[in-house]
Amino acid sequence: MSAPSADATVRILAAVRAIPRGQVAGYGEVARRAGLPGRARLAARVLAGNTDPDLPWHRVLRADGRIAFPEGSAGWREQCRRLRAEGVAVECGRVRRAAAAGDLDAAVWGPGPP
Repeated sequence: MSAPSADATVRILAAVRAIPRGQVAGYGEVARRAGLPGRARLAARVLAGNTDPDLPWHRVLRADGRIAFPEGSAGWREQCRRLRAEGVAVECGRVRRAAAAGDLDAAVWGPGPP
């Protein structure tokens, strides 16, 4: 597995920094906002290698709202703590989220033109 390009890394980190306090996004959403649709695993890899202590990494979750760290691990507990400190309701390591408008439109009307 090759390392992500510097450009992709910068774009993904910028997308993570843009997530407002008290809100969350999935890895796929982060990738899409970075202009890299379908690259959720790349977003996860970039975050796993992050060394910036000010990056709000804790605002990024799996698509189903679950924390990606193993339940009960130090990372899992830290992510729960940080999210709760921002007013995010975390229950059993999961954040319940409303469907994004774009996702709802796609579900109702089907995918847009290519």
